[in-house]
Amino acid sequence: MGEVREDPQKLKRIAAAAYDYENDPRWADYWSNIFIPPHMGSRSDVVDHFKRKFYQRYIDPDLVVEAMSLSTPSQSAKPSASSSTSSSAVNNEALAHNAGSTTRSSGASAAVGSNTISVCWDRQTIQFSVNAWVFIVAVLAIFPLVPRSLSNRAYRLSFMGTTCSSLYSLYALYGRPRTWNLRTVQVYFQSIIATKDFIYFIYCLTFVISHLFLKFALIPILCRALEHITKFLRRNFNRSTLYRKYLEDPCVWVESNTTTLSILSSHAEIGLGFLLVVSLFSSVANIFFSFAIEAYVPCSGYCWLPPKYLGGDWEDS
Repeated sequence: MGEVREDPQKLKRIAAAAYDYENDPRWADYWSNIFIPPHMGSRSDVVDHFKRKFYQRYIDPDLVVEAMSLSTPSQSAKPSASSSTSSSAVNNEALAHNAGSTTRSSGASAAVGSNTISVCWDRQTIQFSVNAWVFIVAVLAIFPLVPRSLSNRAYRLSFMGTTCSSLYSLYALYGRPRTWNLRTVQVYFQSIIATKDFIYFIYCLTFVISHLFLKFALIPILCRALEHITKFLRRNFNRSTLYRKYLEDPCVWVESNTTTLSILSSHAEIGLGFLLVVSLFSSVANIFFSFAIEAYVPCSGYCWLPPKYLGGDWEDS
């Protein structure tokens, strides 16, 4: 009976392994949005784990995906005591599941899963927290009934939060240059200069140090924060009752309209470019008129009037 119960999951795992991921455009988009260190992205077991997660999300929701082991090859070469301990723990979990003790097995798997997820998703949790904070502050800055001083402060804080988030993402993905000579730094910047995180870092840094308050500039920030929040919620809270009741439909809409949000951000950035050009010419015009007034006012003190008009009434003439 136990083998019969395991057969459906075994068949599902075989089907997930045989699925043609390379010809599915959703897999490329899914894998590009996975936030893992580069040294882990080259491991076959990590890639297979996320392929099963992809298969569970888009193809077969009934597939059970086990927690990913974070042991590296150097760690697997340790004494066999640790490996035997971990294997015995896994075997105990399997026996508990096959015996039908649902309560104990779910508790044990939840404990192991929570420990693994807390380590595996540590960077994603930080990014989610920062982007959720940025989204709330940006909405507060755009909301028309907020006092002007609070709105301006929220406006600047939203750009500062996105700057920190982009910089942290770049550091987590690419690290820092191995050496600080010119050649290594040049290669390092060539590898990150075309990434979206670096572009957002420069974009937000520009408005952090600027004195302009253009609420229009918050649209790309809101779209970016919304995408990050949606991906995190879909990955980690898809089995939560609160998520399924209130957040599933908005998250599905955001995830299915990622292209629309990207187009909206692009159009907002183009319109923002025209606004900056206009503000630049306005500043130049203000400087020109200020110089013209400063040059005119001293000269106006030397204008000559005939003596008969001095102290007299202009209408009498």
